[in-house]
Amino acid sequence: MSKYVIGLDYGTDSCRAVIVDAETGKDVASAVKFYKRWKDGKYCRPEKNQYRQHPADYIEAMEEAIADALEQAPDGTAAGVVGISFDTTGSTPVLIDKDGQPLALLPEHAENPNAMFILWKDHTAVEEAAHINRLAKTWEIDYTMYEGGIYSSEWVWAKIAHVLKEDASIRSDAYSWIEHCDWMPALLTGTTLPSKIRRSRCAAGHKALWHKDWDGLPPEKFLVAVEPLLKGFRERLFDETYTSDMKAGTLTDEWAERLGLTAGIAVGVGLFDCHAGAIGAEIKPKIFVRVIGTSTCDIMVVPYEEIGNRLIPGICGQVDGSVIPGMVGLEAGQSAFGDVYAWFRNVLSWHDVYILEKSNPEDREQLKKLTDKVVERIIPDLSEAAASIPLEESAVIALDWMNGRRTPDANQMVKGAITGINLATTAPLIFKALVEATAFGSKAIIDRITENGIEIESVTGIGGISQKSPFVMQTLADVIGMPIKVAATEQACAFGAAMLAAVAAGIYPDVMTAQKRMGQGFIAEYLPDEVKHSIYINMYEKYLRLGRFAEGLEEK
Repeated sequence: MSKYVIGLDYGTDSCRAVIVDAETGKDVASAVKFYKRWKDGKYCRPEKNQYRQHPADYIEAMEEAIADALEQAPDGTAAGVVGISFDTTGSTPVLIDKDGQPLALLPEHAENPNAMFILWKDHTAVEEAAHINRLAKTWEIDYTMYEGGIYSSEWVWAKIAHVLKEDASIRSDAYSWIEHCDWMPALLTGTTLPSKIRRSRCAAGHKALWHKDWDGLPPEKFLVAVEPLLKGFRERLFDETYTSDMKAGTLTDEWAERLGLTAGIAVGVGLFDCHAGAIGAEIKPKIFVRVIGTSTCDIMVVPYEEIGNRLIPGICGQVDGSVIPGMVGLEAGQSAFGDVYAWFRNVLSWHDVYILEKSNPEDREQLKKLTDKVVERIIPDLSEAAASIPLEESAVIALDWMNGRRTPDANQMVKGAITGINLATTAPLIFKALVEATAFGSKAIIDRITENGIEIESVTGIGGISQKSPFVMQTLADVIGMPIKVAATEQACAFGAAMLAAVAAGIYPDVMTAQKRMGQGFIAEYLPDEVKHSIYINMYEKYLRLGRFAEGLEEK
């Protein structure tokens, strides 16, 4: 009987389930389910940069996605599933009680956003992150040294300190915390007690200041200095972490029945989505893998002998085994990429949406269909028009920091900007500048890595934009001056999780073998135009100067 594995990818808006033949790498079936409460805009306050997700959304989406995928699969597939693994956005933590239950699943906290998972792009903890950075630089050990030297408001300690400080109503029940990528395996294996949970090396190393040099997490003294309300958390957390080729446990009878699978199958240790995506895209040393969607996450793997004792400043961490065991994983990324384009689309479509909201109820359904078609065409039409604009050293230069800056040098207080516009500036020209800005932001990350002695030979793109926007991908290749391959699988993150499930289930001895046997290859390659690249280098310098000016680092 064929053996199958399931990869579950939890993105910002939805959960994706992919069933894969573990021996051939062939996709058997897949399904995507959106989070209902999130889709309705519940528990979020964009004006405050507050983005929270209810754990019930995660459970319901998982059950629905697996059920849908199994329904599409050939008869007998469910009985052949031998392993399941998860990847999630990160850092997306939640406070839990003594039993490991997210506080939002308790009746008294069911509608409290502070008791819910704090999504990666929640930036309510800017002050707490700044305090961690100040403290770390004066401490006897700089616990941020393996995190690029800058701790971000997107990461767990800043977020947990913030919600504890902000909300007294949850403090008595808040026993510990857990990352989303750790909670899903714990839930399915029945090991939710904080002392029993196998914690992800990926999550702990990149976001929680975990490192073997100081025997795990930072000590109690440091954490209490970060926030006195963190007293006691250190002893209720963990010392050991586990790479994602390992088992977190096995599927319980209860969850086997709920999911239509066999009890006792392997459940892998979780990890973050971009790291799983890099595995699904067959990452190797010297390849820079970019998960390109609403934001970007960039991943590399570096052999021990190449990185040595080198510390790369301003990235999102360098963690032994966070991607492939036996190599150091590097993470970087942009806080907004596709979101920049979506913002501009929403600006242009404001009046259409306004008219829809003001329309008579009897006309609304038909008008909505028309409005949706118009809005759906905005970015493709802008891309076509922007691609036809001759490349010159345009006066229009933009910054891509619409959602702050993740790397290089995290700073969630910076803002986006567009400069050089006049009465002749068109919407396609502004869109072109925004696409170039996201490419310039990408180049800044690549330059930071290569300037610190890590070689990059090529780039691999995964995610929706890499497969759907030739204009963006060609612009990116022209700006960075490197070839970009596009991974064939449409669900690289879920596919990477499926590869890890195959290793956790014992089908393959290691991740690299699973990649060789299950990899799907590439569907496109974008080669840089050297003439355009030379023009873009000059424009890039203007981008850098605009960035320094926007941060107050350079006078006009």
